[in-house]
Amino acid sequence: MGGELHPNEDIKARSQHLRGTLRESLVDPLTGALSPDDTQLSKFHGFYEQDDRDLRVERQQKFLEPYYSFMLRARLPGGVCTPEQWLAIDATGRELANGTIRLTTRQTFQFHGILKKNLKPLIQRINQAMIDSISGCGDVNRNVLCDPNPERSALHAEVYGWAKRIGAHLLPKTRAYHEIWLDDEPVAGGETEPLYGETYLPRKFKTAIAVPPRNDVDVYTNDLGFVAIAEDDHLLGFNVLAGGGMGTTHDDNSTYPRLADELGFVQLDDTIAVAEAVLTTQRDFGNRESRRHARLKYTIDRMGLDAFVVEVEKRAGVRFEAARPVQFTTQGDQFGWVRNADGSWHLTLYIENGRVEDTDERRLMSGLRAIAAQHKGEFRITANQNLIVANVPEEEKSAIEDLARAHGLLADGHSPTRLASIACVALPTCSQAMAESERYFPALLDKIDRLAADHGVDDRAIVMRMTGCPNGCARPFAAEVGLVGKGPGRYNLHLGGDGRGQRIARLYRKNLNETGILETLDKLFADYAEQAEADEGFGDFLIRAGVVAPVKNPVEDYHDSA
Repeated sequence: MGGELHPNEDIKARSQHLRGTLRESLVDPLTGALSPDDTQLSKFHGFYEQDDRDLRVERQQKFLEPYYSFMLRARLPGGVCTPEQWLAIDATGRELANGTIRLTTRQTFQFHGILKKNLKPLIQRINQAMIDSISGCGDVNRNVLCDPNPERSALHAEVYGWAKRIGAHLLPKTRAYHEIWLDDEPVAGGETEPLYGETYLPRKFKTAIAVPPRNDVDVYTNDLGFVAIAEDDHLLGFNVLAGGGMGTTHDDNSTYPRLADELGFVQLDDTIAVAEAVLTTQRDFGNRESRRHARLKYTIDRMGLDAFVVEVEKRAGVRFEAARPVQFTTQGDQFGWVRNADGSWHLTLYIENGRVEDTDERRLMSGLRAIAAQHKGEFRITANQNLIVANVPEEEKSAIEDLARAHGLLADGHSPTRLASIACVALPTCSQAMAESERYFPALLDKIDRLAADHGVDDRAIVMRMTGCPNGCARPFAAEVGLVGKGPGRYNLHLGGDGRGQRIARLYRKNLNETGILETLDKLFADYAEQAEADEGFGDFLIRAGVVAPVKNPVEDYHDSA
């Protein structure tokens, strides 16, 4: 490094700890947008400026500015909220956003279609429900993920407690959010950011905690990961992971998806110190010149893993023990009813691509509102965009199930592959999208399901994910089949993930249209049906059969086959 800093670094340095001129931008009546600098700062407050790309050309022809609106993403550690909070989320989405809620791959919810005039009322509304959007986006630690399944009740409660503690410790300390959105008094005498400094991190930073044998949070795809090590459901400590990240850039061999490395095992008392040490090492050694190369994965590859571990140990004042052996078996959600250790139940509902709305086919929003009105336990958003109705007593089971069934919320009737699939938002609102994702994926899955049925493999769950661009928000590079938008109606096809989130899928074919995708999968499904071993996953079969080679080192060989 040693070159010119990225312009965002100057914006952060001049922002007075993320205040900028957001107050002035909010009341500017001449535009539905924020100023360019404030657009960057707004991410730290949890929202992105967007415009409706379906309307761009029409509005340009009428000499109108783009139809600006905002997407706000909440901070909800572990994805847990109460029914009362859900009702507040529901009402806010209907009254101050576009009438929907979207469950994200980071175990939280986001609102779309928020007009500028509604930003402050919306933030104040969710704050009244004890929810905020601090660090929902931006160059800071994001929402901390946690295994959402409560069947091992005591262990889950302890792990969830650590997710909240880590998230709270890694929050920025600026009071800008409270001053601008909640009308708190300005801080007297200035303030400091002891953890982040004046320019925060070089790029976003993601953290997750997994509880084996389920890797439903895709822990290896995060900058910082903790794998719970338990004995008889007693939490002993964590294996610490660092350096995961999905984002890449098409046709740029200097960028690549990467899974995290194991640093070692730490006792519980050292957890917070290690989390802080990993974050501050990235703060001080990360690339602030090229945001394309600013994630922790590139920092580790540039420093070398051994040097990175030494730096983290020095800052944390600990020495890593050897990582404890772990085994993951799945990266998907477990649908239907599951009994918890304490005798209560939880029900995992299927929310296709995370979009909660009422349509002619399914009234998901109304159904969840009805369930929340009578449920006394919790709601838990999964990292696969689904929702768990948790801690349901025996006497409430039938009523909850009746409501879920009546509103199309149950997983019944959907293929295992569809239930294992996730997609990003993409068009029309995401500015990065090159192709459709959420709006298109269900129709494509209909055709893929028919192919699977034709070959007799429709009873097998294939982890399949789609994104509209290579930023990887739906984690396609850790799927058995990943479809990554390249242009309108065109996708790169990635194959060979292991269905457990511990292997990167290799780029197999570039720039396929729907016909190309279906023809390719048709042949592969035929081979899978004829040659797969008993209980062999699709990704494992593709590796064993030599269709794709495993990615051993993404720095060197991720891009070399397609």
